[in-house]
Amino acid sequence: MSDDIGKPVDPDRRRVLSGLAVATAFSILSPFARSVGIDYPFTLGVASGDPLPDGFVIWTRLAPLLDAADGHGGLNRAVPVRWRVASDAAMTRIVKQGQVMATERFAHSVHVEVAGLEAGRPYWYQFESLGAQSPTGQSRTAPPPHAMASARLGFVSCSHWERGYFSAYRHLAAEQPDLVFFLGDYIYEKSYAPDSGKIIRPHSSGEALDLAGYRKRYAQYKSDADLQALHACAPSVVTWDDHEVQNDYANRWSQDPNIAPGRFLKRRAAAYQAFYEHMPLRASSLPRGPDMRIYRNLDYGRLARFHILDGRQYRSEQPCLAANGSHQGHIAADSCVDLRNPGRTMLGWEQEAWLDQGLARSRAQWNVIAQDLLVAPLLQRDPASQALGHWTDGWDGYMATRERMLASIERRRVSNPVFWGGDIHSFWVTDLHARAHDPDSRIVATEFVGTSVTSDGPSFDAFNAILPLNPHVRFFESRRRGYVAVELEEQKMLTNFRVISDARDPSASVSTLKSFVVEPGRAGAIAL
Repeated sequence: MSDDIGKPVDPDRRRVLSGLAVATAFSILSPFARSVGIDYPFTLGVASGDPLPDGFVIWTRLAPLLDAADGHGGLNRAVPVRWRVASDAAMTRIVKQGQVMATERFAHSVHVEVAGLEAGRPYWYQFESLGAQSPTGQSRTAPPPHAMASARLGFVSCSHWERGYFSAYRHLAAEQPDLVFFLGDYIYEKSYAPDSGKIIRPHSSGEALDLAGYRKRYAQYKSDADLQALHACAPSVVTWDDHEVQNDYANRWSQDPNIAPGRFLKRRAAAYQAFYEHMPLRASSLPRGPDMRIYRNLDYGRLARFHILDGRQYRSEQPCLAANGSHQGHIAADSCVDLRNPGRTMLGWEQEAWLDQGLARSRAQWNVIAQDLLVAPLLQRDPASQALGHWTDGWDGYMATRERMLASIERRRVSNPVFWGGDIHSFWVTDLHARAHDPDSRIVATEFVGTSVTSDGPSFDAFNAILPLNPHVRFFESRRRGYVAVELEEQKMLTNFRVISDARDPSASVSTLKSFVVEPGRAGAIAL
């Protein structure tokens, strides 16, 4: 596993991080490929994910033409793809290999579930197709089930292409993580107006509304060298928030009240398929129309169990709707009974039961609930009226689900529960109490929320002004972009909030804003 964050990059890992630079050396095309005008097909890089003790998923997508109007990447027939996994970075000791077909059905994406490997060690992988070789990626199997190995982790969210460069991804990759979590808003479906003054680098197409649109959006994001470097250096675990489909959507309801649920589900089906096509997910997440299961558990030896949630697909209709029926999030007064209605659910009843059972059965030292939002309650002021209330699009709009979840943690005596989240484009550290709105009740879990990679943060002054009304908030900062790096050991979780100097600068530097420790058996973060 990993040791000190400041240690030099080892030669094997340096090779992975420079994979994009050497891709040209691998891209010698066959005479056949040149004769039919095919360009280098591995333009979107490689990735791996969801590690188990004996294997992981490896992914790529063939897309010689990134900006093809139909979203197919310039290919219109099935293509064989060879893959191989090696125990060394030079790819000389091949331990697994095979061939799969990349088809039009899933935009020539490839998801290989590699098994039969040794637990708790790195491996390297590569693809070959159309006479070209992909960059080399590095992955890592999970530790053996009973091992108490340390881990270096990272989590990121909210990377809006138009608002800047993905330097945060590059710096996280340089930290040599063992596992990276993407907690939502991997893409943004909508574009800023050309005269908005907000565009640092433009989207290549308008709002993503159909399968071709979503495919092109993912292709553009995945063409980014810093994102490719992060995916190539470590396995990842992915979930989504709203912008992978549409801002503030809820289950089958569009943000726009004029779009009927049936019509919106067709858009959701396209968005979910494109998500699957571009992520290192197992066949268990294969989309079926507008349905796609992505909530799951991952065990990292006895050190940690990761409970990965889906906070969008199964939720009840948002509460306290505006007069026009819009599902856009807003501040609703405490008097709105929908906020606390026990008949409403944010996770869906099946996922709620699954989480309860997963928490009950976990024997891990740490239980990390990785999801897309700020979980803690937050009393806020409506920006127009200054009236106090709660944000309807997050956990505050589904208070009963939160109460049931925290009650489950307390009832099941869950070992060291820690929540990770994103969405709100700011750093947060909070205490989660047994009775969420009662600061005198027992602290049952700790929460860390990461800022955005590039997306604009909320008003620092406005949120800072309400912190006295929310004594469970230990830390807040919305003015900086970056990521979260975590060093996890049996006897401590060290969480570092990393910030980049300027999202508008492709060469931005990185520094540590604040660090916190959580100790086993003691809920609540300790500032260092």
